[in-house]
Amino acid sequence: MARKKKELPLLEGVRIEAVAAEGKCLFHWNDLVVFVPWCVPGDVCDVQIRRKKHSFAEGEVVRLVEKSKVRAVPFCRHFGVCGGCKWQNLPYDEQLKFKQQQVLDQLTRIGKVELPECRPILGSVRTQEYRNKLDFGCANKRWLTKEEMDCLPPAPSEGGGAKDVPAIGFHITGAFDKILPIEKCWLMDDIQNRIRNEIRDYTVRNGLSFFDLRAQVGLLRDVIFRNSKSGELMVIIQFHYDETGGEEEAKALMQHIADKFQEITSLLYLDNQKCNDTIGDQEILTFKGTDHIFELMEDLRFKVGPKSFYQTNTEQAYHLYSVVRELAALTGSELVYDLYTGTGTIANFVARQARQVVGIEYVPEAIEDAKVNSDINGIGNTLFYAGDMKDVLSDDFISRHGRPDVVITDPPRAGMHPDVVKTILRTAPQRIVYVSCNPATQARDLHDLDAAYRVAAVQPVDMFPHTPHVENVVLLHRRPVTSA
Repeated sequence: MARKKKELPLLEGVRIEAVAAEGKCLFHWNDLVVFVPWCVPGDVCDVQIRRKKHSFAEGEVVRLVEKSKVRAVPFCRHFGVCGGCKWQNLPYDEQLKFKQQQVLDQLTRIGKVELPECRPILGSVRTQEYRNKLDFGCANKRWLTKEEMDCLPPAPSEGGGAKDVPAIGFHITGAFDKILPIEKCWLMDDIQNRIRNEIRDYTVRNGLSFFDLRAQVGLLRDVIFRNSKSGELMVIIQFHYDETGGEEEAKALMQHIADKFQEITSLLYLDNQKCNDTIGDQEILTFKGTDHIFELMEDLRFKVGPKSFYQTNTEQAYHLYSVVRELAALTGSELVYDLYTGTGTIANFVARQARQVVGIEYVPEAIEDAKVNSDINGIGNTLFYAGDMKDVLSDDFISRHGRPDVVITDPPRAGMHPDVVKTILRTAPQRIVYVSCNPATQARDLHDLDAAYRVAAVQPVDMFPHTPHVENVVLLHRRPVTSA
């Protein structure tokens, strides 16, 4: 006979104490820390404990008893269900305070390194419509909230019903096959809302099928939007053809969108037969216009294709790269290594202040974009190499290209591979400028570099308003070498 699970308690009138990781907040109960989403410090709530472990618990707010004085009114109708903008209920100046504290806490707790006074965080120029890229999934059955499910009438005997309504929107956190329908997203220019909703309406009117994420069947699979300061707009539609076809229906949809939205300068499409929606290894076809758009930064132009990585907050990326350039303190005589260079945006941005910049990146297509971006801007002092960083950045590579005076590194969320850290230590550049989208892994790497480098500056930069994510730039100076 199975043991009956112990019923978890409902805690009444608890006060939320502080912001925690991943956009959640916390309070203390007995000897446990309890993590709760969708609330702010100062809220008084009734909280149902949903999960209890030895050192922490997780709860859900079932009633807001008293609103915090720092609570803001969310501007998006999807707030509380869509997991994208978890801090819309927190005023932006409060968001910035918590992000700065998050950086300091992680550098101190994980890095255990001596820090100078942290510079004030650079807030985003825009807090709405700040993104230049959005990706929406498509599904033949939309996700429903618990309240919607409770209100559903019984399904007719022939099957179907409200939950069979198709959707274009965002994946629900923790459920790969669930799509929350999005009517209006505030993260990008409103043109993406009008185009996305028209794609949905056309597909429904004409009886085209939406993708079934479990069965891997259905025509309309995914829609990606990209725009730029140059005024260009790219739309990429992913289809999934089957043995009976689908290409003609797809092209009819593409033509309809091309005719209705003249603003689109790059209309692209593909047939993706994989189990996931990533497009890095897919052939992408041009239906209308060019196969790229251009992004502008100062007097530089950067070519952005459907597979290109580019910082998704264009205006804030300029401020981020300006910080990198300032901290690098280039005089024109330095050899710079730009690790994890992507499409060479930082490399090209600082190249005119350096003797030479050598960029390394894992993705070959990104390296080709980096070379093109140098050519477009008449920059002749850059070299780019593709390959796994821990393999490319070897002692032999350094002996061939020279020992760098400055290393700029902007790794993915996982941080730098231990072998890369060891190579940097052997190479011994005078300065390291470390850009990170994950201060926790940055702190780990700073700990490993601490014996040879001291932290000279810390500059948090907010790239993603209304989310708990924060970018951080750290300047490292080589410590004086002491003789034994």
